[in-house]
Amino acid sequence: MQLMVVSGRSGSGKSVALRVLEDLGYYCVDNLPVTLLPQFISTVENNEQDIAVSIDVRNMPSESGAIQKTLNSLDDKLDVNVIFIDADDKELVKRYSETRRLHPLSKHDMSLEQAIQSESAIVADIKEHADLVIDTTNKSIHDLSETVRARVLGRESRKLILVFESFGFKHGLPTDADYVFDVRFLPNPHWVPELKPQTGLDQEVKEFLVGHAEVNKLIYQIRNFIETWLPLLEKNNRSYLTVAIGCTGGQHRSVYVAQQLADHFLHDGQQVQIRHRTLESK
Repeated sequence: MQLMVVSGRSGSGKSVALRVLEDLGYYCVDNLPVTLLPQFISTVENNEQDIAVSIDVRNMPSESGAIQKTLNSLDDKLDVNVIFIDADDKELVKRYSETRRLHPLSKHDMSLEQAIQSESAIVADIKEHADLVIDTTNKSIHDLSETVRARVLGRESRKLILVFESFGFKHGLPTDADYVFDVRFLPNPHWVPELKPQTGLDQEVKEFLVGHAEVNKLIYQIRNFIETWLPLLEKNNRSYLTVAIGCTGGQHRSVYVAQQLADHFLHDGQQVQIRHRTLESK
């Protein structure tokens, strides 16, 4: 039996993640106090149904390490996994401003910004020990739903999901990446006038990049790196591996390299997801 614990900062999307787990057949409980978790598990463990509970800042114990101690005590009975949902401070402020909801800590005479920062400190321990951290800063509700569904189904099938994502360094590093490869040293189609408005998915850009030996060599070396260590990563009970490929703007080189890698491993029979962060944000 699995216990999926969903936590994170307020406004990041915990409720969305819990609804996805409910759709996947989990018995879900929202905002369960950590102190009641062992008692709750003892009452439902004979149901033979996977369980998901959400824990937010209002139900966090004040004692440092108490959450991890409680979860460790359940390891003998259950396969315990923690999903932490987060977003950057500016995005959380924006979401609260748009919905005009009150932050759970705002009642303590804090500004919204202070409440968000205070919450970060309170939930830092559970975030540090989370099995999966999902950054929803640039994700829609649909994107978050699909991410949770894919990661959970991947864990249940025990087959690791390879996630390839392209991004632009000028837009910031992706926070969910396990490995980041910088491809800014490769020849840049941006400086070819007719290629500038195109992307790494367009045929003319592909032909430009495939014509450079260093591009092909880099793709081969990244492929070889992943193929070499993938068996050990799978043995480590990971449900996913996120490989981020970055160029300056996230439009040409990183898109092409990430797509080539995704296509290779998909053809090789792996479970693969591909995301082009810059292209999807336009």
